[in-house]
Amino acid sequence: MKKKDVRIFIFVLGIFVCMLDTTIMNVSLPKIGQNLNVGLDELAWALNVYLILFSALTIPLTRVSEYFGPERGFICGTLFFGIGSLLSAMSDTLLALLIGRGIQSIGAALVFPLAMTLAIKSVPVQKRTGVISLLGITQGIAAALGPTVGGVVTQFLGWRWLFLINVPIVLLMLGLSLKYLSMARESKQSVVLDIPGAILSILFLSCFSVGLMQGRIWGWTDWPTIMCLGSGMIGFILFIIVEYFSKNPMVPLRLFSDGSFSIAAFVIVVSNLFLVATTVILPNYFTNVAGMDTLQASLLITPISMAIFVLAPLSGLSLSRVSAGWLLSGGFFMMALGYVWLGTGGLGDIKETIVAGLLIGGGYGVITGPILVIAAGHLQGELLTASQSVTGVLRQVGPMLAVAIFVTGLYSNLTLARQHTHDYAQQQIEVLDLPEKNTQHVLADTDQKLRATVFSPTNTKNMPIKLAKQIAKIETYGRDQLCQAFNKLYLITVPFIIGCAIISFILGNKRTRSGGV
Repeated sequence: MKKKDVRIFIFVLGIFVCMLDTTIMNVSLPKIGQNLNVGLDELAWALNVYLILFSALTIPLTRVSEYFGPERGFICGTLFFGIGSLLSAMSDTLLALLIGRGIQSIGAALVFPLAMTLAIKSVPVQKRTGVISLLGITQGIAAALGPTVGGVVTQFLGWRWLFLINVPIVLLMLGLSLKYLSMARESKQSVVLDIPGAILSILFLSCFSVGLMQGRIWGWTDWPTIMCLGSGMIGFILFIIVEYFSKNPMVPLRLFSDGSFSIAAFVIVVSNLFLVATTVILPNYFTNVAGMDTLQASLLITPISMAIFVLAPLSGLSLSRVSAGWLLSGGFFMMALGYVWLGTGGLGDIKETIVAGLLIGGGYGVITGPILVIAAGHLQGELLTASQSVTGVLRQVGPMLAVAIFVTGLYSNLTLARQHTHDYAQQQIEVLDLPEKNTQHVLADTDQKLRATVFSPTNTKNMPIKLAKQIAKIETYGRDQLCQAFNKLYLITVPFIIGCAIISFILGNKRTRSGGV
């Protein structure tokens, strides 16, 4: 194997583990919570800290690595990621897990953008398309595979192996890096660091991230959320001002004057938002409403990954023959069709759920195959490096928005479903004319089931026949209401996906005609 190919293989591995760990814990949180004896809201920080630090540190750490050498930075990031994985696997408390995940995210903030930049630079400009497509496909597949891998590993090996599986990959990366990366010949570059820009980028990205991830728990109108989002907005405005006047900006603003990159930036955010809205929300439905175990839930997410794996390379290769606008809009329309399928009863049948997953994953694959080629296929030097750190951040913005929007919407729908079920239960029990004490007992039991981790049927074996029938009707109604809470979430989203398809078609074809894509 040629040295160039080995180097690209190293960078692909780095991108894969970084993106895999953004979603690998999603379906395993209940198991981890039981082991560490913490609630899901607290444990969610183990997910949040990775996304928050990953997005906040990517831009400044990438710039710092330019001073010491990008290949040295890549190896340093790989070490951090491996150490963080080991600490996470050995953690016996939530604090220890958060520390491990934090160290992991520092490593990811170095590995991901540097792997992208170094891999793209390893080939001539005219041969970039294949490599960039490979990198984009790796990102999409890894993020979509996370819940499936997490469920299978947790079921058969235990949750600690969610992190231990990273260790052999990291050791392989380090061994190959020491042999094939030319870090010994890297000289320190005379890079003037934009310290104010670095501080402001960390400030506004951290504040925005915390506000988006915690807004549902704190309350969107409560002062902690308002302070975080307000501070993020102020920090962002100050960041733009500083970068505009800086001689050595953290992010060259002229990057966004490039029409192709701007289109790609928008598409990266919204496509990842719509993808994560299924890979995070669907396992919740399968385990909490349908009563499946972690393994079954994770396997039902697998069609999404399979479709990405098949269609992403085909879409990337077709960019030379089909305009960017047609590919991007076609991908969004496929995702919209998958959402319609889920919202109109697809969740009630495993085969239909699989079809919907194939449509959503296929649509994302059609988008992600060419999107990095559109974003960076023609960039060089400083703009290429900056583009990879920015796209790294944008890939985390999508999942954070998905959690903020879809989880909030889901909780709102579930609250309404529980209230409807409570009212229905009251009506059904009243017709039996039971003693008040018995009526309240049935209602309390119904409410408890609606809030339980899994909606399990009541044992009505020793109950009067009329009461048993009414309870069965109530539970059927309750499950239907919970299912509709998920259905409504996906149906409401469809117009927004179609809007993204139209915008992508107009902008993508406009850039194609002007020679930008």
